[in-house]
Amino acid sequence: MAKKRRPQTAATAATGVADSGNYPVVGARQPCPCGSGRRYKACHGRAAAQAATELVRRPFEGLPGEADWVAMRELVPAATARLTLKGGLPEGVGAVTLATVLPMAWPALRRESGEILLGLQNDTASGDLSRDLADTLQRALAAEPGTPVDAGRADPQGPRLQDLLDLDAPFEPEVHSGFEFWLEGGEEPTGEVAASLESANSAALPTTRLSGVEGAYWCEAPGKNHLRWVMARPEEELLDALARLHAAGASSLDAPQGAEGSRLVGSFRAHGLTVPVWDLPSGMTAQDCEKPAAAFAERLAEALAVTAPLTAEERRARSGLTNRQVTLN
Repeated sequence: MAKKRRPQTAATAATGVADSGNYPVVGARQPCPCGSGRRYKACHGRAAAQAATELVRRPFEGLPGEADWVAMRELVPAATARLTLKGGLPEGVGAVTLATVLPMAWPALRRESGEILLGLQNDTASGDLSRDLADTLQRALAAEPGTPVDAGRADPQGPRLQDLLDLDAPFEPEVHSGFEFWLEGGEEPTGEVAASLESANSAALPTTRLSGVEGAYWCEAPGKNHLRWVMARPEEELLDALARLHAAGASSLDAPQGAEGSRLVGSFRAHGLTVPVWDLPSGMTAQDCEKPAAAFAERLAEALAVTAPLTAEERRARSGLTNRQVTLN
């Protein structure tokens, strides 16, 4: 996977500036580069800390496949997607691949081959996930082959993913049954990587991305299966439309009138998008969901086009949906 090298740190790898003084961004407890003798967080890091608290509600807005970015971040155990950089790849970098998670929760890894793996399911330092990931990506591009990249502190004025990625390139996640994509070639895992691989594989729920609609993921869980569908629509409009369908008995995935065993049970809120969730019969596979999901998408489009106020029954249905909504971030 990687050589036994110390990962890059914010102090050794970050090249951003904290404010108009043009001082490098360093670790919060390190001496401020201005020479004041105070820690960075008590000196020129104050502006960076203030900027970092500003939450970006939809960090992936504007990226191709925003719904799939959210799903990979919050719902899918093991998946990868090839990223295309503006202006092409730097010399020596064969590819840039987004991954749900990496061994030991590394933020990124530059493989011996030069390929970059960028981990998506990591804690970040600021309220702008896109900027934090862009900072990690830039440091990974500058890392030596065979080197994991540690967490850093992004420049509050630094680029975001929307600035670094080709926004015309498709975003096509590939869902994996396990985390063997961590391994390069015929490599055999050892030590911490082997332990991390075994632990990750044992915890991963079988998951499949539907091919006929965007952002929908079937998963197998003990007792029953689920469909979790990330929808890139304004939340209030989407909840109204879902309430209209629910009140009309048309919110099921297997029949417009809501056949027994498949039902809309609530939703998540994740990175500014709403994620409706259906309970499915245990025997309902991902393939079984394809046609019902496509049919539901048509009904939802019709409901979204309705502008009349909600009826009393539809308002009750909406209240039930919002009461069962869970915010993931």
